[in-house]
Amino acid sequence: MLVVQSIAKNLQMPYDYKSIFKVVSDIKTIPVQLEKRSYSIYLDDNWESLFQEGLSSIYTKDASDRKLLLITDENVANWYQQAVEEQFRNLGFTVTTAVIKPGESAKTLGEAEKLYDIALEANLDRQSLVVALGGGVIGDLAGFVAATYMRGVPFVQIPTSLLAQVDSSVGGKVAVNHPKAKNVIGAFYQPQSVLMNVSSLKTLPKRELSTGLAEVIKYGVIYDESFLSWLETHMTDLMSLDLSLLSKAIQRSCEIKADVVSQDETEQGLRAILNFGHTVGHAIESSAGYGSYTHGEAVSIGMIVETRITHLMGMVPAEYVNRLEAVLIGAGLPVTLPDVDPNVLIGWMRHDKKNIGDKIGFVLPVGPGRVEVFHNVETDIVLEALA
Repeated sequence: MLVVQSIAKNLQMPYDYKSIFKVVSDIKTIPVQLEKRSYSIYLDDNWESLFQEGLSSIYTKDASDRKLLLITDENVANWYQQAVEEQFRNLGFTVTTAVIKPGESAKTLGEAEKLYDIALEANLDRQSLVVALGGGVIGDLAGFVAATYMRGVPFVQIPTSLLAQVDSSVGGKVAVNHPKAKNVIGAFYQPQSVLMNVSSLKTLPKRELSTGLAEVIKYGVIYDESFLSWLETHMTDLMSLDLSLLSKAIQRSCEIKADVVSQDETEQGLRAILNFGHTVGHAIESSAGYGSYTHGEAVSIGMIVETRITHLMGMVPAEYVNRLEAVLIGAGLPVTLPDVDPNVLIGWMRHDKKNIGDKIGFVLPVGPGRVEVFHNVETDIVLEALA
């Protein structure tokens, strides 16, 4: 269900939002090099500086009468809607805000259709802007709407969860779910800018912090062994919301993803490494029902199962499986499978986007900081790893 709010409505904030955001560091800029579709990620802890640096060069007060659709959810709206609307008004925008219910169940074609209706009622045209304010679900859904409304309108990501900041807001993947498979209806559609306020993590539930750390840990496994070691050393402080360390973790994660995406925007090869843990993880999400496990929780279990597969294939020692398990547990993440028939999980894996023909695609670690894509894993080995 959607709730449309005008910019004139005054929300009752939990407390003065300006008191949350204190400037403690200089803004960080991470470029994503994609020729004509290049853009930058901006990381700071202050809304004003983020907008000044990340949007004022694109949209100025001279761009009067521009319209935008701000898409967020009920939880995020209570904290950040007022602050973000104010910044866009300062740039001369007329804002229509759509507030949806939180959770993976909102990533549907039906919900997208409701957002098209709101965009049409607000007279949004091809020069109008769609803005995603929230976590990964909001980013995926809003990005899908931006990619398909009038065959594509400008899009800005403002991710407020750790998962969205280090993963889903970067790289241009946008999608909605189908009842039979996750993220199979979508596009590659790059934003014009990504604005990350690290202070938004202060209002994040502990479970959502953990789910984001799953993707952070993934980057250490697939790309940067020294980053994985750094995470092992600092995990306690990261879990305690040390914003300085979280900022460093976000920056390194974005640098890694930006490097991969810059080399392979549409996942023709290298970008597939970002899916480590996701073949099993998506199967867990789908079989358990979207929302039973967070994305990071499912990927955490998936990374353990897929590393066990590699161990059973003789490519990594048992100590490596144990090491990954320990860092995931330290991040408050699950490492054991739910009570699901392994054959049911394999059935869901057969719908995975990485598959070739009837061969399930897995991204498997083959050494510290290195992974490869496999399409020749025997079903018996997968079943043994799941068991």
